[in-house]
Amino acid sequence: MQPTNKHSRWAMLPVILSLAWPTMLEQLMQTAVQYIDTAMVGALGTHATAAVGATTTLNWLISSTISAMGVGFLAYIARARGAGDENKARRASAQAVLAAAAAGLFFTALTLGCSGKVPVWMQVDPSIQDLAAQYFFVLYLPMLFRAAILIFGTVLRAAGDAKTPMLVGLLVNVINIVLNLLFIFPTRDVTLLGLTFTMPGAGWGVVGAAAASALAFTTGGIVITLALWRHPDISPRGQSFRPNRDILRPCLKTAVPNMFQRFSTSLGYVAFAAMVNGLGPVSAAAMTIANTVESAFYIPGFGMQTAASTLAGNALGARDQQRMKDLIAMFIRIELVLMLLSGGTLFLFAPALTGLFSTSQDVILLCVAVLRMMALSEPLFGVALIIEGILLGIGNTRIPFLFNLIGMWGVRIVCTFLCTQLGGMGLVAACACMVLHNLVLFVLFLVYYVRGTWNPLTN
Repeated sequence: MQPTNKHSRWAMLPVILSLAWPTMLEQLMQTAVQYIDTAMVGALGTHATAAVGATTTLNWLISSTISAMGVGFLAYIARARGAGDENKARRASAQAVLAAAAAGLFFTALTLGCSGKVPVWMQVDPSIQDLAAQYFFVLYLPMLFRAAILIFGTVLRAAGDAKTPMLVGLLVNVINIVLNLLFIFPTRDVTLLGLTFTMPGAGWGVVGAAAASALAFTTGGIVITLALWRHPDISPRGQSFRPNRDILRPCLKTAVPNMFQRFSTSLGYVAFAAMVNGLGPVSAAAMTIANTVESAFYIPGFGMQTAASTLAGNALGARDQQRMKDLIAMFIRIELVLMLLSGGTLFLFAPALTGLFSTSQDVILLCVAVLRMMALSEPLFGVALIIEGILLGIGNTRIPFLFNLIGMWGVRIVCTFLCTQLGGMGLVAACACMVLHNLVLFVLFLVYYVRGTWNPLTN
């Protein structure tokens, strides 16, 4: 997908939006289902919620590692298609199938083998360790299909098809919600629009929630595999599935630094959350709600980042220096507008949004203060996301790894430790460290962009 007039920035706008909006919608649906999922399990009580949330950070680590593998294929395939080498892109698609199978089988063995120990390592309360272990085991049974969703979705986006991953995500979410209703709760009478009827249910509780997610992931993995196999532009049919060193080497060269980046960032979130939890239940509740609310407002940023990666790879493959320059100029403008609107909305409606999740005035007041501080830094974070997306698209993952490592561990974690653990300050100070983290990322990425050394077409 390329603009008809490569020297016109505005001609790129329809292409940019056609790649970005399906990803944004997909992420929005995932966020909405996360809210619904949490509410359904929450109806079972505190122990059920704790059992489900006990292994969330580990899920981030695993998912981010597999997603990073997808980034390597995204950069490679986008460059191949930009250069007009469709056969090369198809060969890379076949290697992505191999990578998804290897990652899926490896993490299936790892997670299932460690399922009984994970709650102990995560310091889960002994009273719910068995329940958390059961949930974790069932949830990770379809790891092969989850790997397919993550990697094949990225391959399709690299080929300019963002709609198929979006539709698969919608299917997974709908199945998850329907099966939650059937698996979590027992058979019961339900009143809807004045009508009362009997809703069948298995009454499996927390294990039912895991089973619903597992079946939804399995279905999604099968569907997206078929979609990739039948895709007219990127199908791996007829290609060799034996390891191809010439393709895997550059893909891994791009993916490995991104894996380390996502892994270190996830660990940073765990360390930050641990320090916030030490500030007391009010601060912990306020931060949890703030993260939940804010997740929906980062969607424009991450949606545009995916589009930026794909189109930057296309421009590099085509050796089109002017298009590369025009792309980043357009993306930064669009991202600034979107994140200003997103941040402004979050700032204005922070009290109403917080009130959806808590009735405690102490929690609400603290959460509103935190959300409004976050809202002010969203435009800066958005610019950093776009420049990072451009770098990922051209295969430069070392600089994003270095900058994110500095931002997370050199700024957020160190400053939060100094403020909360040594200085005796509270959540507002910890949030100020988050804002400083975003500011540092903005400055680092902007300076690197202005220097121009990032662009391989000018060197």
